[in-house]
Amino acid sequence: MAYMDKKQIELIAGFIKDGIKTGMPQKPASNPFWNELRKTGTEIWLDTGDMDEASSLWCAEMTALTTNNTLLNKEIQKGIYDQLIVDANHLLSDMDADQRIIEIAFILNAKHGLKLVERFGGKVSVELHTDMANDIDRSVWYAERFYDICPTHFIIKIPLTPAGYIACRKIREKGIPVNFTLNFSARHNLIAAIFSKPSYVNVFLGRQNAYVENNGLGDGRMVGEKSTLASQRVVTEYSKQNPEPTKQIAASMRDASQVGSLAGVDVFTIPTAVAKKAVSEMAPVFTSNRDKDYAIHLNGDNAVGGLGIEKLWQYSETEHNFAHSIDNDPPATAEEFMSRALDAGITDLFPVFSEDDKKQIASDGKIPVHKNWSKRIAAKIVSVDALLNAAGLASFSEDQEALDNRIRKLIQ
Repeated sequence: MAYMDKKQIELIAGFIKDGIKTGMPQKPASNPFWNELRKTGTEIWLDTGDMDEASSLWCAEMTALTTNNTLLNKEIQKGIYDQLIVDANHLLSDMDADQRIIEIAFILNAKHGLKLVERFGGKVSVELHTDMANDIDRSVWYAERFYDICPTHFIIKIPLTPAGYIACRKIREKGIPVNFTLNFSARHNLIAAIFSKPSYVNVFLGRQNAYVENNGLGDGRMVGEKSTLASQRVVTEYSKQNPEPTKQIAASMRDASQVGSLAGVDVFTIPTAVAKKAVSEMAPVFTSNRDKDYAIHLNGDNAVGGLGIEKLWQYSETEHNFAHSIDNDPPATAEEFMSRALDAGITDLFPVFSEDDKKQIASDGKIPVHKNWSKRIAAKIVSVDALLNAAGLASFSEDQEALDNRIRKLIQ
């Protein structure tokens, strides 16, 4: 599907690449601490879009940086790209305002990604506008454009939604690397590994620990670690026959201790604050914990069920069979994907949220308030991983809106 002609696409790509040199920069020095972690098999990415923050940590053992709607918005709000926005607006004068804003957001994402490539020489995850989260065709179209701008370094982030599962599969069929994001459970990633076949999947582990702790359900320790390691085993097993096996990312790291407890996971995306603390507080001695199965501690009666927390690390034959079914006969639309999941007996993983539900999710923030959803969780209408996914997308959408509003003010 084409939303603009080839000449205009090439003109925009040239505008984005102008002034950028993506040859290999000088190789950074090795860091003994991160070198020891690399020996466990973990690839190290920095989770930041801030050039200065990344520069203070970047070393030979690091291979990529990852941005998202939140991190990009932080950079845009500094005003460093205001003139670029004005210039892009002139370039896109034939588009209506809404289309222009989305296109300028794409330009900013690609431009900043190229600057990260230019500075550090590593790969960079670039993310789609949140407006694409439920749009298969536009997700594929923008992913292709991102990739064409920098095929050697860009990895395209696609958010986990029913449409995202399908878009990811289509993008991978074109040979484009995908970082499938906003994943919160082993079963999320089981379906992804079998059906979508992404290059990378995530578990946002810090938010899982926060869900348990903030809601008074337990001490919040090791929940995210347990589900990350469970997902690692799942994606290793169920993607090994794919053309390219899927790699597991430990994302949303909140504590330096997680650098040790998750050593051996395929990839870390480490926020700079966590990376700095790890270097200053930890001894550079690591053992792979890839096969660990951590115990977790819930409060009182919470430990005997009703919370659905176990679904973060467990998967059932139902989800396994569903994934193989849609792999053999792919759904064409998000609606078909969800309908077939329900028909298969998966009642809580892809819920349809009402407008009031969406307002509640946005009001709860990144960490859903358990008491607002506990009855539906117990009834298996909604699940913790589905709630965390919806909350994550709502949070990214809020930051995307802030970025869009800055563009809107500058182009009026």
